[in-house]
Amino acid sequence: MFKTLSILRHQGKQYIPDVTTTDVPGCFRGRPVISSDVISSTTLSELSNLCPTGALSTSPLSIDLGKCLFCGECAFRAPENIRFTKDYHLATNDRSRLIVSASSAENTISLDPDKIRRQIRSLFRRSLKLRQVSAGGDGSCELELNATGNVNFDIGRFGIDFVASPRHADGIVLTGPISENMADSFLDAYNATPDPKLLILAGTEAISGGIWAGSPALRRNVLDGLHVDLYIPGNPVHPLTFVNGVLDLLGLKNR
Repeated sequence: MFKTLSILRHQGKQYIPDVTTTDVPGCFRGRPVISSDVISSTTLSELSNLCPTGALSTSPLSIDLGKCLFCGECAFRAPENIRFTKDYHLATNDRSRLIVSASSAENTISLDPDKIRRQIRSLFRRSLKLRQVSAGGDGSCELELNATGNVNFDIGRFGIDFVASPRHADGIVLTGPISENMADSFLDAYNATPDPKLLILAGTEAISGGIWAGSPALRRNVLDGLHVDLYIPGNPVHPLTFVNGVLDLLGLKNR
């Protein structure tokens, strides 16, 4: 018993009572903040060729979180103009809201309430079952999504769970850039999910293709015509970003 109490005192409380306001320890990079201060032409020139995924634009200076790898190189190169906060509230249902600039309203990211389908909150507020599909991912987002169910984040307390079959699911969570070999499998899972169904893109690769964007090994046009209910950026997605994004979509608060 004394050993258990000693470990508890050393490690602290593992369970996060309020996932909406907790601090993120370590070197986590969340929502970037871009200053409106004038940036030198030399720095702009250096930044223009810096980002491997094209997430960084210099006119005006902005970062597309749907493409961002969260490597932080731009902040290292221009610390007076770009800094990454630990704000993990990054999810949105409007793709354009993932583009952060100095002119963004307080540099915050939120959902567009007018784009939330009425059925989502009327049917899934009490219980939401999700099927995760890894379409060529590297395993990092998949690991973080698994972590949402552990004792720390406990997404199950909100009635949200991952299930093994799309036929038992209310929606699909897609990770990975959608490789040619997984495109049909993703569509099979999506089509097997009963209507009305959610589609959540989790991670940079799922949202834009990430570092693999433009590769002939991808078949991203399978998303054409599909309604995306939630974009959750991250490389990989942090469990707190995922949990809060889904809670916002369902209109739930911590309980």
